[in-house]
Amino acid sequence: MEAFSEHIQSILKTLPDTPGVYRYYDADNNLLYVGKAKNLKKRVLSYFMKEHDTHRLRIMVKKIADIKTIKVNTEMDALILENNLIKSLTPKYNIQLRDDKTYPWIVIKNEMFPRVFQTRQLKKDGAEYFGPYPSVTTMYILLDLIRQLYPLRSCTLDLTVENIEKKKFKACLEFQIGRCKAPCIANQSLEDYDKGIAHIREIIKGDINFAIRDLKRLMNERAEKLEFEKAGELKKKIELLEKYQGKSTIVHPSITDTDVFTIISDEKVAYVNYFKVMNGTIIQAQTLEFKKKLDESDEEMLVFAINEIRTRYNSLSKEIFVPFEPEFVFTNAKYVVPKIGDKKHLMDLGFRNVESYKKEREKQLALIDPDRHTDRIMQQMMKDLRMKEEPRRIEGFDNSNIQGDYAVSAMPVFIDGKPAKKEYRHYNVKTVVGPDDFATMEEVITRRYSRVIEEGLPMPQLIVIDGGKGQLGAAVMSLRKLGLMGRVTVIGIAKRLEEIYFPGDPIPLYLDKRSETLKIIQQIRDEAHRFGITHHRNKRSRETFKTELSEIKGISDKTAQKLLTELKSVKGIKEATLQELAAIIGNSKANLVYEFFKKQGEDLM
Repeated sequence: MEAFSEHIQSILKTLPDTPGVYRYYDADNNLLYVGKAKNLKKRVLSYFMKEHDTHRLRIMVKKIADIKTIKVNTEMDALILENNLIKSLTPKYNIQLRDDKTYPWIVIKNEMFPRVFQTRQLKKDGAEYFGPYPSVTTMYILLDLIRQLYPLRSCTLDLTVENIEKKKFKACLEFQIGRCKAPCIANQSLEDYDKGIAHIREIIKGDINFAIRDLKRLMNERAEKLEFEKAGELKKKIELLEKYQGKSTIVHPSITDTDVFTIISDEKVAYVNYFKVMNGTIIQAQTLEFKKKLDESDEEMLVFAINEIRTRYNSLSKEIFVPFEPEFVFTNAKYVVPKIGDKKHLMDLGFRNVESYKKEREKQLALIDPDRHTDRIMQQMMKDLRMKEEPRRIEGFDNSNIQGDYAVSAMPVFIDGKPAKKEYRHYNVKTVVGPDDFATMEEVITRRYSRVIEEGLPMPQLIVIDGGKGQLGAAVMSLRKLGLMGRVTVIGIAKRLEEIYFPGDPIPLYLDKRSETLKIIQQIRDEAHRFGITHHRNKRSRETFKTELSEIKGISDKTAQKLLTELKSVKGIKEATLQELAAIIGNSKANLVYEFFKKQGEDLM
């Protein structure tokens, strides 16, 4: 791997462990190869981690200058997308695949008591078509599951209400062997049949929960009526559905000639994902970065990206799927903001890809240019927390005590968003009696920043207090007395809902749970808690041990501490031999300790 460029190495280190499609490009941005993978990271790494047998493959790998990936939900989706991209883009090193027309579809006919079956002919007959299925085996597994769950008719009889009422038909062998409930002789109502079709539709699209919920409701109703045999049959159906792992985002054929755009952005860059959908399948997919120049809004960046990408690909699609509707209107095209169904699933897939791309780029940036990565995070934190300067140094505070005893406070320090453990400090509370968290916070903040002022130590740009309004108010009181309010930003973070509190503002700030700013604040809070609990536990242990050891005449605190350091606990001291004690504190003191615990043991007998 070391033989490849830093750019390639950084991409390989940040590949996702998900199904998807990968594309290799040469130095001139010519597409070399398109491939699919159940696990993108493992598959792509395999090209660069071993010696290849064929000369053609070795040549291709040497030419790779860039790698781009598209995440999908399942390996089957990756196969469909790979097939479409190979046919539309004709990469140099790919074997051309067969036409989509050779792939089968599942069809739900537009008729009374609809039939469900596989077909290779996509017709405009009002029926619903799902697919295509590159894996015929997968399609037959799905059809077999449907037939086990819902007995359906396979005949071509004209099952109108009038024909059924006139008793024109007779039940066939399919009814006798349990594959059909014979709606032809009014043995099954249209309402009951259509409920099954509704379940089938959702199962094919990947939403098995819809069917499971309905079947569980029916099963409970049957059980309440003591119809245990019917309840048992429904339970078997539920178990079949729960075992079925074929969830997949298959684009519906009704979505045709459409451009799909999704966008997320940060302070400096907008990331836009683009799908081109034709005849129900994605034939083009790309995620692009657009650098901001003048703090442009997402709406401005989205319009710019739509214009750029549609021009680049000469797209004349009359529908543009977008996450929100911009004011700017494109000639001969209309916006659609999907809310539910297949169109919304398509948008969700776009968002997953653009978020994944952004994370991968940030990881690459952190590896290649850590300073730039840090600068970006500091800028984001400054904006999120309404600060006037970047929080290059952050100090956090958390208190620990048991009903006021052994009260301590911990102060972790983060520099450039990372723990600086050599700078960590802990405080033994001196002036507070009893469990008064606010007074404890006031004392510790005063002690810390009095020393910072007196000794000219580095002043933090941000102070994080673990707690809500009360703890924050106590910290502010100390800072105000020291004349530091306005010179440093101080915030409190409450545990329950991760609210961020600012002095004098009763309304908390709620940051996005995925934001880097919140993650760093949470990490500081967690470090303060961990560091404080460790110090508190150690102090409590030392105090407890010293109380017992201090009862021994002739044994000083220093000697007691020496024994505790070597033997870890009072129990260890009690169990030590006279020789072991003497090796640590000498013969005379060892005799005192040994005889004390020996007598203590005899008194208990």
